[in-house]
Amino acid sequence: MATKHIETIIVGAGLSGICAGYHLQKSGSDSEYIILEARDNIGGTWDLFRYPGIRSDSDMFTLGYPFRPWQKTHGIAEGPEILQYIVDTADTFDITKKISFRHRVMEASWDSQQALWTLTVHANDEQLTYTCQFLLLCTGYYRYEHGYTPKIPGMETFKGLKLHPQHWPQDTETKGKRIVVIGSGATAMTLVPALAQTAEHVTMLQRSPTYVISRPRLDLFANFFGKWLPNKWVYHLTRFKNAALHTLFYQLSKKRPERVKRHIHRQLKTHLGPDFDIEKHFTPAYNPWDQRVCLIPDADLFHAINAGTASVETDHIERVTEDGIQLRSGKHLQADIIVTATGLDLLAFGGMTFTYDEEPIDISQTLSYRGVMLSGVPNLAFVFGYTNASWTLKANMACEYIGRLRSYMKRKQFSTCTPTVQQEDIETQPLLDLKAGYIKRGESKFPSQGSQAPWRMYQNVFLDAFSFKWSDFDDPSLQFESLVVEED
Repeated sequence: MATKHIETIIVGAGLSGICAGYHLQKSGSDSEYIILEARDNIGGTWDLFRYPGIRSDSDMFTLGYPFRPWQKTHGIAEGPEILQYIVDTADTFDITKKISFRHRVMEASWDSQQALWTLTVHANDEQLTYTCQFLLLCTGYYRYEHGYTPKIPGMETFKGLKLHPQHWPQDTETKGKRIVVIGSGATAMTLVPALAQTAEHVTMLQRSPTYVISRPRLDLFANFFGKWLPNKWVYHLTRFKNAALHTLFYQLSKKRPERVKRHIHRQLKTHLGPDFDIEKHFTPAYNPWDQRVCLIPDADLFHAINAGTASVETDHIERVTEDGIQLRSGKHLQADIIVTATGLDLLAFGGMTFTYDEEPIDISQTLSYRGVMLSGVPNLAFVFGYTNASWTLKANMACEYIGRLRSYMKRKQFSTCTPTVQQEDIETQPLLDLKAGYIKRGESKFPSQGSQAPWRMYQNVFLDAFSFKWSDFDDPSLQFESLVVEED
């Protein structure tokens, strides 16, 4: 089959991929682009995850796109709402027609003589070849095929139903069941109160606690000002307010962790009462935002605990039995269903392999330029959102920056752009700055960040907004070249 050439190819049609398509169109830099999506549908994470209660723990005023304001007053949205929002956005801006589904990119090879990427793509049992001048990766950061499930002694002996949230059967019957959810991350915090609505009892079994805070599902600020101001104004004001509050909370967590701990403890005591063992079940050994702080809407988890339909056990698993889980403390948890909400299996750039003039590129040995490009790798960008805030706050800035970069390259007639490390004393740090177990297991697969600009990621929406908005491309760390390609 003949090779297809496209100016720019985006890989992935999730939240980031649709954002990238919009900004390429807006900048006018690449009217000729396509999106290659490995799955059957738009949406990425929000199409994949279908477990009970699926929602974002980021509000939609910051998770949504600034170019298509979220019009509802509730900030915490359910998964199907988020998916529909992404699909509608793609339709509104004519991005859907640019997407080729069931097209999985396996390999990307850079040819410096031609200044082109060649992509090997598996599509509907065929192998296709594409070439492009610029490659933009919006592939997320985890493996879609399966989540992470640790080896738990005796799991094979369990006679009940074993589930992982990443692939939840839609016909699962939970009414009247005794359910144990292993894990205490965002997924477990979402699952437990949702399952508790129908189950006989749900136990969240954790090896160690997680910080949890409650936030109203309805944004009172947006609800109040929505009565008086145009929707667009309300959206942008609420977006700014929420981004500012989250940034303040994160910075306080880093600089005044004891103060933040006291605030969280007071909220927990208000919701759970003086008799609940907050120290044991909701007070981690680490500081807030060393790992992600879990958000729950309208204290739903706490209400389930108070109602007796859910409980928390902080203990270690000795083994799984035929009818439940034996804990190291001697306690036995009866279970009809065991859910392993034990995290994601991290995967860099969708598992693609890369070569440069037929030599392998070790992505883990590269440095991230501004969190959007890789040292020594020409004409390749990636979109990676915040891990300490709404993903889209960073993703949108990255996509806008890439659109401007492509426009600049066309205007100046540059064929290639390659980030190059100029500093001799630069130190490297993990790209992912959280200490959650699933991140520590997989961080070696990813590029690193540097200890100084422009190789450092600040995880601060306001610093990044200033940096991206006012940065030009006259940067010694960016090497531009105009190549004369000899035609056969």
